[in-house]
Amino acid sequence: MQGFLIVRLGALGDIIQALPVAAALRARYPKARIGWVADERYAELLDLVPVIDRRIVLKTNSLPLWFRIKDLRASLLREPYDVTIDVQGLVKSAVVARLSKAPRVVGFDASHLREAAARLCYTETSGPVQPGHVIEKNLALAAALGAETVPVRFPLEVPESAALEQLRAKGAITGFAQFVVLNPGAAWPNKRWPPERFGEVGQWLRRELGLLSVVTWGVGERSVAEAVVAGSGGAAQLAPVTRIADLAAIFREARLVVSGDTGPAHLAAALGTPVVGLHGPTDPLRNGPWLENNSTVSRFAECRCHYRRRCQVSQWCLEDITVGAVTAAIVRRLADL
Repeated sequence: MQGFLIVRLGALGDIIQALPVAAALRARYPKARIGWVADERYAELLDLVPVIDRRIVLKTNSLPLWFRIKDLRASLLREPYDVTIDVQGLVKSAVVARLSKAPRVVGFDASHLREAAARLCYTETSGPVQPGHVIEKNLALAAALGAETVPVRFPLEVPESAALEQLRAKGAITGFAQFVVLNPGAAWPNKRWPPERFGEVGQWLRRELGLLSVVTWGVGERSVAEAVVAGSGGAAQLAPVTRIADLAAIFREARLVVSGDTGPAHLAAALGTPVVGLHGPTDPLRNGPWLENNSTVSRFAECRCHYRRRCQVSQWCLEDITVGAVTAAIVRRLADL
């Protein structure tokens, strides 16, 4: 029985955008063993992915470096794999792939690597013929292994969620049967649209569409979410503490998600929930929410800090995105439903 090991350590959105690789391999090789190596901060997402047989966790935070490597190597060698696929393209991920001792280690060709030295760890390389969405780039590796890459599938199973039940109960009390998720946080400060504008969007959603807004947040983002709630004038409520599975359940129930370019936006898109994405330093054609009918409000063309965590010029590109531009995008996206 053939075995494949996928290496995509993080972050959340990047792992989600690599899930179609696992789906394509499973469809082509239904009896194969498929494992996945992920950073412990994001590994719980893989519990929602039924096509993966084994989850291998890189203990980035809980172990010192030497013990981390020793633990990972022991986990990798516990079960042999025929092919390891590095979907990240960093030296770190390439070394992890090589540690698996698989006879074949497949990675991106030089023109698509994030760090050129990663190539030294591969036995073979591949990549897309032309630039496109990062999901299409990832699927080029699956295609090199004989898998069909169309249609693009996100193999996710969403469990029941106590956090969603709390929101349902609050919705019944306040009289709102449907809700929109506002997700203001992002790991990069350069991707965070101002919370007061999210609050104004919440006001508009209730006033014009009669929809409640739920504001989601992650580690270190509660104060930002609370600022959105405060700016909504009572039109939005704070989501409870959530794990990744809770977010998935909430997004699946939501009528729409409004978010910057961050992991939760890609999770919502993978679940088929309509998304309005706000883009500044990242290109929506490469990094936007999957599916053509999802809407994006982009200032990528005007941005002078492409793919940088922090803005380094006086005029921040996301500052130019108005509340009106976002509400117009919401109208367009909901019209497609």
